[in-house]
Amino acid sequence: MFQPIQTAELDWQLVDGIDVPISKQFGDVYFSKDNGLLETRHVFLQGNDLPIRLAALNNFEYFCVGETGFGTGLNILALWQLWQQVRPNNRSHLHAISVEKFPLCKADLIRALAAWPELSHLSEQLIQQYPAAIAGCHRLNFPDERFSLDLWLGDAQEVFPVIAKTAPVNAWFLDGFAPACNPDMWQETVLNPIVALSDYGTTFASFSVAGVLKRGLKQHGIHITRPRGFGHKREMLKAIWQAPEIEPISDQNETQITTNTTTSNQQRHIAIIGAGIAGLSCAWAFSQRGHQVTLYDQTAPLAGGSGNPLALLNPKLCPIHQSADHLMTLAWQHALNHYAAFKAFRPLQIHQLALKHADELLDLATQYPKGILAAQSATELTPQSDFASLSLLQAGAVSPHQLRDEILAHPHIQFQQAQIKQITTTAQQLILHSVDTELGVFDHVIVCAALQSGAFFEHYPVLKPIRGQVSWVNNTDQALPLSQAYSYGGYCMQLNADQLILGASFYPNREDCDVLAEDHVHNYELIHSVFPAYAENLAPVDTWQGRASLRAQSKDYFPLLGKMRDDQEIYSFAGLGSKGFLFAPLCSEILAAQVLAEACAVPKNLVQKLAATRFQKKVKTKKPYFKAPPPSS
Repeated sequence: MFQPIQTAELDWQLVDGIDVPISKQFGDVYFSKDNGLLETRHVFLQGNDLPIRLAALNNFEYFCVGETGFGTGLNILALWQLWQQVRPNNRSHLHAISVEKFPLCKADLIRALAAWPELSHLSEQLIQQYPAAIAGCHRLNFPDERFSLDLWLGDAQEVFPVIAKTAPVNAWFLDGFAPACNPDMWQETVLNPIVALSDYGTTFASFSVAGVLKRGLKQHGIHITRPRGFGHKREMLKAIWQAPEIEPISDQNETQITTNTTTSNQQRHIAIIGAGIAGLSCAWAFSQRGHQVTLYDQTAPLAGGSGNPLALLNPKLCPIHQSADHLMTLAWQHALNHYAAFKAFRPLQIHQLALKHADELLDLATQYPKGILAAQSATELTPQSDFASLSLLQAGAVSPHQLRDEILAHPHIQFQQAQIKQITTTAQQLILHSVDTELGVFDHVIVCAALQSGAFFEHYPVLKPIRGQVSWVNNTDQALPLSQAYSYGGYCMQLNADQLILGASFYPNREDCDVLAEDHVHNYELIHSVFPAYAENLAPVDTWQGRASLRAQSKDYFPLLGKMRDDQEIYSFAGLGSKGFLFAPLCSEILAAQVLAEACAVPKNLVQKLAATRFQKKVKTKKPYFKAPPPSS
């Protein structure tokens, strides 16, 4: 279990007009006083032969760099700058993974990076997405740059063992404070999982040539050389993990490393069955990577449970010590970054009323970093209520139909109305069939068909249908702020300047979708139970409008994500329940990692919790019956 994150405590020293940060925790500088940027280029970029290797990437090739200490982000920004300078004009992608136990607060990060004005165009983008100090993985995406970063906040000894190896790391920046200042960073408990995340051909570079580091690498058969270090440092470390049949590189023969090309480095053709928020989010994830997506639905996009007029991103955050592998907390952080790129997104605050276990709920405000949660008494809330609230200060709402239009406008996404009846396989490709037509041949198929998903698989887990109805009513005379929403077992917020949307009813194991007066009454009673004075002034229930639809829920409330069979490129993504818009962006990134062999943005135990096959019974292999021969006479 990860510990809550503490931000770095810094001293500052002015050296040749540059503010150099010094860690109080470790008593060491974050970058060389001689010239930190030049040292990064010499040790980590040249030490891993990255100018040559990155320039040689093939179309759709994926290259992953790992780092043991994010610090001020200088190494990552220098890597990003190099990528801008040498990247080929194709769809190759550079990804970085970095770990930090004591992240800088945003103000200190801004101050530290001000030392490098030539990187300002990149540091501004990094700062804009820089995460709050919450343990776990934070994915920062820069799609126009074909660059992404997974920033894991936590102790390296805890983080590296839980990273899922969906793609090997190609090059490592073994950074961090000097071994004498921070010995834990250089122990086998860190180096062993680092090597486990690597593969033959992976390279390593470090400013340190400490014995503990050299011994830790050599025990895995990794060949080490010690070229000249930066500035006054006599040596640095450069290493490569070579396949046994390859002759080691001698100190005098510093042969450049090139990345092997595989047949997977090509544009994929992906079919997605179902155009709700799961299908739309998957389509966006793959199209952003340059792959061609055909999205199918038997009626129309958002025809099912995802088609309400407005979707609220309303997570129930966990105690802070559980944040590193808590799906809802991770999904909330990712969703805010993801939807911010769309015009369909409206940032707002959510007041979660403390209807029960109030002390436990309100205590969360003291656990999370400043600016995320706030506890409010009943008298501070507008409209007036008898309940205190936990206010989520960073949340949002999404206009589903506007989001749909933005996603479908992507040039790599094509929508077709069709009822898919069958998926057949031929060689390594998949063929989709409608009632009497072959629709196309694909490399991968992703089934996002909610309650109908089981029709495409054998032994598919049972998904429970849950009827839900939302209501909306004109409230021009007492409109609530567009920047506020309220959660109380149901929820309410402004749909627009003139209408209030509220809901939602919750009826398990019902599959009717007619708009019912009794559900409007249910939604009225919910809001009246917490805001009685406000609710009594709403228009009569018989004037309300609404929409009813079905949610699909798994028995453990987690989505069903991933392959159902190892030998088929058919994937499931269903069972999102009432949290589709919250879960879909992060789950789509997890699915893309599995399909395309990329780094995964959640720990491996969460990947296992989401696995579509988790409910399948493990069949024990029976020992063959053996009858002893009769004794010899």
